[in-house]
Amino acid sequence: MFPLKNPIEYQSGLFADVRDIEKHIWPLLTKDRQGKIENVAARRCFDISVVLEGIYDRGNISAVMRTAEGLGFSNFHIIETFEKFKNANRVTQGADKWVEVKKWKNTRDAVKYFKDNKIRICVTSLEASKPLHEIDFTTPLALVLGNEKSGVSQEILDAADERVIIPMPGFVQSFNISVAGALCMYQIYQSRLRDLGKCEDVTSDQIRILKAEYALRTMDSSEAILNKLVQT
Repeated sequence: MFPLKNPIEYQSGLFADVRDIEKHIWPLLTKDRQGKIENVAARRCFDISVVLEGIYDRGNISAVMRTAEGLGFSNFHIIETFEKFKNANRVTQGADKWVEVKKWKNTRDAVKYFKDNKIRICVTSLEASKPLHEIDFTTPLALVLGNEKSGVSQEILDAADERVIIPMPGFVQSFNISVAGALCMYQIYQSRLRDLGKCEDVTSDQIRILKAEYALRTMDSSEAILNKLVQT
């Protein structure tokens, strides 16, 4: 589900049309930066949402987010069931700037959002018997990864359309959350390439909006430039 719209809100309560961004912000970027933005925008995937439920270590959130952004998965949901988080030295390396993050205070509201928007819920669970590679990833789906100690909640397990396990033939019973996330997302990426011939799902209009969004996020002075246009 593509979450961005035109006009774009570039500051709280202030909006800019994509055409104005293309005219006044885009030409200020270097050719290399324009090329990078064009390439990234054209390869984004919004049908697959990455969801973290009750993660305690912010470092794990950062690591999973970096993998999601690197593979082109742009919808990222965080269900914050912990009141306090463990501080982390690891950072997103800027990934949080390029993914669309939506935060939830409880699992119930997140589940309702996915159900209302016809997004299948796929949870990873040690009790599941269905391996990840047997899932159909060609339609909208939310991949849910649980916390470091107890995994996903019973609430989201009950709401899940799919319960999957990452096959582990070794002695250890589970992967670190960041590793599990990377393995799952790479499997999804490869599955979409195999079944659809591509992972991305953006239309030409959506690519145009993304290019404008990324241009704004690239230039620190973009807000000042757009504000000046409003005043003239």
